[in-house]
Amino acid sequence: MSALADKVVIVTGAAGNLGQAVARAAHAAGAKTVLVDQSAEQLQQVYGGTGPDASRMISGGVDLADEGSARALAASVRARFGRIDVLVNTVGGFRGGKHVHEEELATWDLMMTVNLRTALLACRAVIPLMLEQGAGAIVNVGAGAALAAPAGLAAYSAAKSAVLRLTESLAAEVKAKGLRVNAVLPSTIDTPQNRAAMPDADTSKWVPPDAIADVIVFLASDAARAVNGVALPVFGRA
Repeated sequence: MSALADKVVIVTGAAGNLGQAVARAAHAAGAKTVLVDQSAEQLQQVYGGTGPDASRMISGGVDLADEGSARALAASVRARFGRIDVLVNTVGGFRGGKHVHEEELATWDLMMTVNLRTALLACRAVIPLMLEQGAGAIVNVGAGAALAAPAGLAAYSAAKSAVLRLTESLAAEVKAKGLRVNAVLPSTIDTPQNRAAMPDADTSKWVPPDAIADVIVFLASDAARAVNGVALPVFGRA
């Protein structure tokens, strides 16, 4: 039996590199997928040419930093499929390079918004239905930098660290109700954008999006039914 057979899986940031990998892996595992992104155009470019699919819902133009938008998404998924079994939060962003006393406050605000606020509001939107069901799994995406912040990345690292604290607290709050909340901590992800930004790096040590997606599918599946509140490093050869 497929790991996510007939489960309804929301993938946020589905037009991104990791989001696409998670969407492919979830579909291959038998899930009904809800592909969410702020950019309807990018979703159309990535998924629009594959034709109608009763097991897939495409939701573009969703601003997960807005509570109303997040709650509207959850309501639309419930109306379409009747339940939400899994939420995978891949929405995030990276910016940094300056020392703490030099970094613009706008960078701090941006990192907290795209990495923490989006995950928080998506979780808040789906948890009530999962509690009604008495079952559900959430997988958040942190980062290796959440464990030890290097120089110049305080804003990013702090935001990703906050995602871990969110994960831990949620996991403790809902475990008695049959829900699980976990996180993955990738090191540098092997994407075209990262290769362009770091042309001299040793990419053999980076972790491919598909490898992270496999770990996420495991955490979302019943095979991980006894796993709750973990922050699982996915570092490849780093």
